[in-house]
Amino acid sequence: MNSISPNLNLMIKASEKASKILIRDFGELEKLQVSLKGPNNFVTNADKKAEEIIISELEKSKKNFSILTEESGFIEKKDKENFWIVDPIDGTTNFLNGVPHFCISIALLVDEEIIAGVTYDPIKDEIFFAEKNNGSYLNNKSIRVSQKNKIHDCLYGVNFRNNLPENFLIRNTGSAALDLAYVSSGRFDGCLQKNVNLWDIAAGSLLIKEAGGIVDNFELKKFNKISIKASNERISADLNKNINIF
Repeated sequence: MNSISPNLNLMIKASEKASKILIRDFGELEKLQVSLKGPNNFVTNADKKAEEIIISELEKSKKNFSILTEESGFIEKKDKENFWIVDPIDGTTNFLNGVPHFCISIALLVDEEIIAGVTYDPIKDEIFFAEKNNGSYLNNKSIRVSQKNKIHDCLYGVNFRNNLPENFLIRNTGSAALDLAYVSSGRFDGCLQKNVNLWDIAAGSLLIKEAGGIVDNFELKKFNKISIKASNERISADLNKNINIF
């Protein structure tokens, strides 16, 4: 594995530190105080505590990047153009219901491009990370997208069912960030998501690109209601030809 940058090292440390809070609170779900954040969208104290830890760690960077987070919105620093993108818990509904499938996701946007990303699953202790032109890794081992070449033989991570072929193999796992990470490591062959947020997909989009996959372009200046299509290179053209979800 090539050496990683100080920025990526900081992102990994931030996610590992925050994960300790999530693991502890996940084991004590009955003690969590849940506040209503919006329709079908709950956030816990764990979410807020994890975000505080991550922000505190990222602020140790000498670069003074701004920070975009799910909970706090855009936190403006001296560098307004370049920013960290943070989701302290992607898969909150899973977390709240005791389903051990959620993650921390952190990305870094510089010059209107995602250049580093981390997706950390604390329960499985799996950390996916990537940097531009430096490959993708799972727990320090290099990963690549799958090699399947027929769209109907593939497994997809999705968050909807409408307009997909009946015989498509799909999974709605409740975590877009992990779905994308799973594409980067070949567990899923593709990922189709509607109306997700930038913090759900920023790190995962880089993971897939650096693992040899294809990600349809999405608007980086748009923070919400993003649709994304990602897959291995062999099925990308067929997906675009046969499936119009956007």
